Amino acid sequence: MGRIAIVGGGLAGCIVAFRRAAAGDRVTLVEASPRLGGQLWTERVDGFVVEHGAEGFIARSEAVPALAGALGIDGDLVGQETLRSFGFDGALRELAPGEAAAFLGFQVPRDELGKGIRTFRLGMAQLTDALARALERVVGDGRVDVRLSAAAASLARAGGGLRLSLAGGGEIDADAAVIATSAAGAAALLGEPARPLRDAETLSSVTVSLAYPRAAIEHPLDGTGFIVAAAHQAHGFRACTFTTSKFAGRAPAGRVALRLFFRPEPADLEALDDAAWTARAEASLARVLPVRGPAERAWVSRWPSALPVSTPAHAARVREVEQALAGSGVLLAGSAFHGSGIDAAVRSAEATAARIGAL
Repeated sequence: MGRIAIVGGGLAGCIVAFRRAAAGDRVTLVEASPRLGGQLWTERVDGFVVEHGAEGFIARSEAVPALAGALGIDGDLVGQETLRSFGFDGALRELAPGEAAAFLGFQVPRDELGKGIRTFRLGMAQLTDALARALERVVGDGRVDVRLSAAAASLARAGGGLRLSLAGGGEIDADAAVIATSAAGAAALLGEPARPLRDAETLSSVTVSLAYPRAAIEHPLDGTGFIVAAAHQAHGFRACTFTTSKFAGRAPAGRVALRLFFRPEPADLEALDDAAWTARAEASLARVLPVRGPAERAWVSRWPSALPVSTPAHAARVREVEQALAGSGVLLAGSAFHGSGIDAAVRSAEATAARIGAL
């Protein structure tokens, strides 16, 4: 039985904790925020299923369904209701399969273009909720210690193992440590060995989900949504998902939900409150679709410098850091290091959990 410290309670960190606890290790999971899940965050309220983070994973993924099966929720996997999509360049037009993802620069394999995504009946956080429940079942026997609102301050060699010090005080001794944070977080925690990760590129995002009576939108909403041509991307408005057309069960009867995606300017990310973002989203939508009246409800989600950009240069930096960490008992896991997207995060975490078993 080994002692494993995991820094980061997003999807990858939770998977490693789940797999290593199941293997009999003693696991301490440290998360700086007050909740698990990271960028998988679903709000379910009054019949609405609102995604604040990722809304799905690539349809061809084998890793996500396999994990869902291990957690007993594979029966809740759902696919898109439609694959049809639109573009807006002053008017709406139907796009060819895969054209939307290619236009927006989504990092999707070529053979996946046009095939859509899958999700869970209760939203993507159903996956991390199931992981959290699985961890709770073994907390009582002392195998798992989950610490929320606990930021890691430093990681160093100590007594033949590793010692993780927390910003609020306290230390965790471990035989191995998994860093499942952002690249910048790993660079700050690990110091010189992870210095190349300081140059990792990230993007910021703001999304606004709007709910309307069905009669308020004249368009038939007969597709997954629309993308906005570069020349028409005012205020960074890039795309809109017709949430209630894309996935079943996302709103109560007689209501529709749409999710607008913005690439914000740094100043706007800092200065605009929820009301301002909601007003911007309503105005942006009205430029494309006939809308009668204001939204009944709105949900604003901010992700500053949170979206990793996967490039060959970044992959080379990660390999350099992992070579520097070889033999130290410190491993990296997650989409910040091993490819963008949910499928990549799951595969990275599963591989890291298996590597720990071989240490």
